[in-house]
Amino acid sequence: MHYISSGTIKTTTGKGADIEDLPSRLKTILDGIFEVIDTYLPQQVAIEKVFVNVNPQSTLLLGQARGAAISAVVIRKLSVAEYTALQVKQAVVGNGHAKKEQVQEMVKRLLNLPAVPKPDSADALACAICHAHGGQGLGKLATAGFRVKGGRLI
Repeated sequence: MHYISSGTIKTTTGKGADIEDLPSRLKTILDGIFEVIDTYLPQQVAIEKVFVNVNPQSTLLLGQARGAAISAVVIRKLSVAEYTALQVKQAVVGNGHAKKEQVQEMVKRLLNLPAVPKPDSADALACAICHAHGGQGLGKLATAGFRVKGGRLI
């Protein structure tokens, strides 16, 4: 694995954004994903599954944003793999309940980055790392290239 790029698609949020801005915010996400796909030509896409948040409105908005992103990927005829936050953390840190800072540090180490990535970038990169590892976690890396039978290396 090697790092190519990461970033954030920014939409209007906060007090200045109201629910009527939702269609334009979803279009910004759709256009942003198209730009990333057209620039970097990925063959596959990994995305984190939506979790149920304490705030139902936030969960709904996150689901809509995720739907826009998935729609852009499907329109470009790319396959989409989905992982829970637990699976991503397990794959990158080795602990499904790792803190954000631990994920950021492991992403930095695994991709040999000069600095710790910002939280959103670290989450996206961690999801990609999880996908690259087959979603199976760091424990599977130690046995890569070896046959395993009954939990023991052969």
